[in-house]
Amino acid sequence: MTRLYFTLISCFAFVAMAMAQETAPTPLSLQDCMDYALKHNYSIKNAAIDVLIQKAQNAQSVSAAYPHINGKMEFDDFNVPQRSFVDASAFSPGIPSGTIIPIAFTLPYAGSAGITASQVIFDGSVSVALKARNTVLEFSKLNGAVTEENVRYNVFKAYNSLVIAYRQYNIIKNSLQFARSIENDVTITQQNGFAEKMDAERANVSVNNLVSDSIRINNILTVSEQVLKYQIGMSINAPIVLTDTVVESRKQIAADLLIAEGTYENVPEYKVVKTALSLNEFNLKRYNLAALPTLSAFWAYGSNYGGLNGRDIFMFNKYWASSTLGVQLTVPIFNGFMRKNQVTEAKLNIEKSKNNIDNMKLTIDFQAAQSRISLKNAILQVQSQHRNLDLSNDVLDLAQRKYKSGVGSNLEVTQAQTDQLRAQTNYFSALLDLINAEADLKKALGLLK
Repeated sequence: MTRLYFTLISCFAFVAMAMAQETAPTPLSLQDCMDYALKHNYSIKNAAIDVLIQKAQNAQSVSAAYPHINGKMEFDDFNVPQRSFVDASAFSPGIPSGTIIPIAFTLPYAGSAGITASQVIFDGSVSVALKARNTVLEFSKLNGAVTEENVRYNVFKAYNSLVIAYRQYNIIKNSLQFARSIENDVTITQQNGFAEKMDAERANVSVNNLVSDSIRINNILTVSEQVLKYQIGMSINAPIVLTDTVVESRKQIAADLLIAEGTYENVPEYKVVKTALSLNEFNLKRYNLAALPTLSAFWAYGSNYGGLNGRDIFMFNKYWASSTLGVQLTVPIFNGFMRKNQVTEAKLNIEKSKNNIDNMKLTIDFQAAQSRISLKNAILQVQSQHRNLDLSNDVLDLAQRKYKSGVGSNLEVTQAQTDQLRAQTNYFSALLDLINAEADLKKALGLLK
C-alpha cells in the first residue's frame, strides 16, 4: 500500500512538473524576437516560398534548351472513310470521258507508332531567358529581403513599445500601492477626528484614478504583447517575458546613429528597382533577337500498317518503318508590327525603371533627412522630460518626508504624485518617440539588421 501511495505521489509530481514546464514563460530578447520572426513570420515564409517558385520557373525556362522527345501510338477505324474523286475513263476505255466516281483509297483499319525528337539550335528568346534566369532569381530574393526588413522594423517597434508599457504599468502599480497607504492613513486619521472628510474623499479619488489608469495600461499591455507575438509569428496565447528592458540605453544608441552614414546599396528597396532595370533590359534584348531566324533540328521515326479488319492492325510484324531527319529554319517576316511595338514598350519600361531608381534615391535621401530631424527632436525631448521627471521625483520625495514627519498634508503628496505620474508618462512617451525615430532612420539608411 505504501509503495502504491508513493507511486501515485510520484506520478502526480511528474505531471505537475510537466504542466509547470509547459506554462513557463519564454524569455525573449530583441534579437531573439528578430530571429524567431525570420523563421516563423508568415510573410517571410511566403517570401522564401516565392524564391523556390522562381527557381522552379527558371528550370522551366532552361527546359526549352533541352531536347524534347515525344512518343505516339495510334489505332484508327475509318468507319466512314474519305473518298477521292477520279475520272473512271482513265481505267477503262469503254467509259465515257468525264465520268467521275468516288473511290476510298484508305483501308478500314490502320495503326501507327512513332517517336519524335527536336532540339533548338538557336532561338533568341531562349538564349536571353537562360542569361536572365539568375537576375530573375536575384529579384525574387531581394523582394524577400524587403519583406524581412519590414518585419524587423515592425518587431523592433513592437518590442520596445511593450517594454515601455511594462515600465508604465509597474510605475502605476507602485503609485497605487503608495496611494492606498495614504488613503488608509487619512481614513484612520479622519475616523479619529484629526482629518476632514474631504481629505479622505480626495485620497479615495486619487486611488480610484490610479486603479482606472492601471486597468487601462494593463489592457494596453495585453494588446501590445499580442502585436509583438503576431509580428514574430508566435501564438498569442504563449506566455513570454522580455529581457531587454533597459530602454534608457537607447538614448546613446540614438545619439551615435545621428552621425552614421549609409549607402543606397544598403537599402533593399533600392536593389529591387536596380534589378528591375536589368530585367527590363533583358526584355528588350529578347524582343530585338526575336527578329532573327530560329534554327532547330528534328528526327522522327515510326511504323504503320493498314488492314481490312481490326485484327490486322495488331499484327506488328507487318508494320513498315519510316524515318525522317532534318533541320528547320523559321524566318520571321511580318507579324503585324507586334515586335516593333514590343520593342517600344520595352524601351519605355527601361526609361520608367531609370526614373524609379532616381526617385528611390530621392526618397531615401528625404526619409533619412526627415528621420534625422525627428531623432534629434526626440533626443532633446527625452532630455527635457528626464529633467522634469527628476524634479518631480525630488518634489514627491520631499512631500512624502514632510507628510511622514507630520508637517505636510496628504494633499501635497497627492498633488506631487500626480505631477510625477504625468512626468513619467511624458518621459516614456518621449522615449517611445525616440525609439520609433531610431527605427525610421535605421530603415532609411539600410542599417536595420
